[in-house]
Amino acid sequence: MDPVLDVWALNALGRLVQLTGVHRVGLAVVEGGGRRLRFTASDRASAVIARWCLVDAYDDVPLNRAVRTGSAVMGTLGQLRPTYANFVEVQGGTPTRSVAAVPITAAAQVLGGFVLFYDEPPDSSVASLEGLLGHGARLGQELHTAQRQLVRDLDDWVDDTTPGTRTARHDIPLDPAAVGEERAFLRQTLKGWGVGEDCTATAVLCLSELVTNAVLHGSGHCSVRVSEESGVVTVAVRDAGTRGVGPTGATETHPLAVHGRGLQMVDALASRWGSDLSATGLTVWFVLDG
Repeated sequence: MDPVLDVWALNALGRLVQLTGVHRVGLAVVEGGGRRLRFTASDRASAVIARWCLVDAYDDVPLNRAVRTGSAVMGTLGQLRPTYANFVEVQGGTPTRSVAAVPITAAAQVLGGFVLFYDEPPDSSVASLEGLLGHGARLGQELHTAQRQLVRDLDDWVDDTTPGTRTARHDIPLDPAAVGEERAFLRQTLKGWGVGEDCTATAVLCLSELVTNAVLHGSGHCSVRVSEESGVVTVAVRDAGTRGVGPTGATETHPLAVHGRGLQMVDALASRWGSDLSATGLTVWFVLDG
């Protein structure tokens, strides 16, 4: 992580750990197109270094669930045990009696999350929940500002794939004609990699919706990156816009619900999908598990 983000993280941890009843704080930032989280905690950080580690965004713990869904997860260990048994077991021998995991948001986008470990159950009122969500929104604005200090040109799309992954990229202007061009690029790429016809057809259909979204609502130009590893295909579309992507089931009035049904179709066809807002723009991605 860049020192600018370390400063943001250390300030956030310092403020959150002072909340009443809190003895430990965890903090996560979305990266890798939403596939992983960069995590640190108040008992990991030093006075000048946050000491981050990478975790799978799909691990089923309260913090990851809050980041994935954009909704807070709160409860005593007893209340959380039926859903997060392994997580609760790890808390044995610690002072933790209750947990609150809260998304960190900016521009209608989840940028990360924080989790508070309480030594006694906190106030569970609506006002208390709204206060925690307010902390998430303020931290989101501060994180987005910090990320903007690290702005790189959109062409500098860092390759975060694992070694051995096949990857291809195609850059285009934001023009309606680009949709057909990107469909042909993806179809040819996947065919060359020996990906099955059904998976290819689904990928091309989902890509069409995401590129159309970028053409209609994005800015700058558009980059498409496709990767394949062990039969798993990941496609990401990136542009320089800063709009947010609506939640699954977005209504027809949402500006990014392509013709009212685009993202819902991606949600139905893809194994999983998501979006990642950064200082350089918006990346929307989907995964097909072969």
